[in-house]
Amino acid sequence: MSEQIRVRPIAYVDGGAHEIRGNNWGDSRCIIRVDPSVLPDQATKGLEAFSHLELIFHFHRTEPLGSTYPPRRPRGHRDYPEVGVLAVRNMHRPNRLAISRCRLLHVDHNDLYVTDLDAIHGTPILDIKPWLTEMAPRGEVRQPTWSIRIMRNYYAPAPDPE
Repeated sequence: MSEQIRVRPIAYVDGGAHEIRGNNWGDSRCIIRVDPSVLPDQATKGLEAFSHLELIFHFHRTEPLGSTYPPRRPRGHRDYPEVGVLAVRNMHRPNRLAISRCRLLHVDHNDLYVTDLDAIHGTPILDIKPWLTEMAPRGEVRQPTWSIRIMRNYYAPAPDPE
């Protein structure tokens, strides 16, 4: 299973946060600029009818950790259990890929104006999909208490700089 898969960015994040942060993505406004050399203007046709997008992107400013991913405590909290790389949604992953949902505010040709996106300026976007209610999880959703605590302020607005 060593097949290599080639992907190329179809868009980039323009604006929003410029530094990686753990929380406070709730006020992050930016533009997803679809690369016209990859996709023409027609690629975004009809997207304005959707309220949310699902994006697949690359953690381009995260250094690879190598080939081993030992269990660790989420965000270094000593009171949380050690968990494997697949039990967390952080940037330290084998392929450094992320999936995120954001609110679509406006479409202007190949520019998608969004908010609540947890990606930083310059992030390469590998795919864009409209969010459909039918794609939400079916059945009861469960998660450990530590993950609820960690995510409590994830989409809170960023504090005002002093």
